Amino acid sequence: MTATRRPPLGVRLLRALRTEPDWAALTAGELERFRDAENRRRSARLTRLVSGFPDRRARIAWQQLTLPDRHLRVRVYRPASPAGEPLPLIVHVHGGGFVGTAVQCDWISSHVAASLPAVVVSVEHRLISPRVPLAAAVDDGWDVLRCVVGDAAQWGVDPRRVAVFGESAGGAVAAMAAIRARDAGLPLRGQVLVNPCTDLTPAALDYPSMTEHADSPMLTVAQMRLFVRLAVPDGSDPQAVSPLRAGDLSGLAPALVVVPLVDPVADQGRAYAGRLREAGTPAQVCEHPGAPHAFLSMPGLVPQARDARARITTFLRQQLAVQPALSE
Repeated sequence: MTATRRPPLGVRLLRALRTEPDWAALTAGELERFRDAENRRRSARLTRLVSGFPDRRARIAWQQLTLPDRHLRVRVYRPASPAGEPLPLIVHVHGGGFVGTAVQCDWISSHVAASLPAVVVSVEHRLISPRVPLAAAVDDGWDVLRCVVGDAAQWGVDPRRVAVFGESAGGAVAAMAAIRARDAGLPLRGQVLVNPCTDLTPAALDYPSMTEHADSPMLTVAQMRLFVRLAVPDGSDPQAVSPLRAGDLSGLAPALVVVPLVDPVADQGRAYAGRLREAGTPAQVCEHPGAPHAFLSMPGLVPQARDARARITTFLRQQLAVQPALSE
């Protein structure tokens, strides 16, 4: 822990005060009740003392998308001052896997929308459960990206300036969306992956950071075991939701991989950035000593969140800048 430093005292106290369920013995009903209670807490106004207050320069609203086979909610962040021209689009995916809501990311999503400026569409994807594998969330992320880009004029976005942004399990969803976008010929300008979970194969728990930070304040190996078991049920292909195990990572949008160092999945983020570079895809790694998993949703407790926000905003601004027209 010397090289990575301990997480902030507030994070350690928060973990000490909260009662964790027995993840290995959790029944489907108990998981559902835990998820509902946790998401109510994450959406509560008082929680913003930890998760951060939204940027007042942004407007936030829920919107429902009608897809061919389902309805899906998205949380939309727009600059409060109307733009005179189409804005860049950022499709965001929150973390949590079997818990989580776009609301927990209001701080970062609203700031990015106001600062660039851009339209941020955060996907309220299906949460994994004994009946819902991670593949469903991957489909949700990709379908929202396609839907919004395909109706760019109505959304007021520029389809030539699009990026994806995912956190934790949402990092896997965003990374898979980037791969699908390349394969479908949908050009992306960038991808931001924050403490991403990129490997859901049987090797998911074998990384050194899993051992070093097995009982870290915001994510434990016990939680990861449950996540992997639910995300990839028996009979499904773990490589289909594991960006790290994708066969071809060339030709993807440039990536910024944000890695907190007190995190069991730190090595998964590093490994994915390495594979991107090996394939010729530009990838920056931004490491944050002392920061725990999910720190970007805890600016009230983790000062490194503001540094990460600055790096993310700068990267997206550069990637989504208007490019000069080619001379004829």
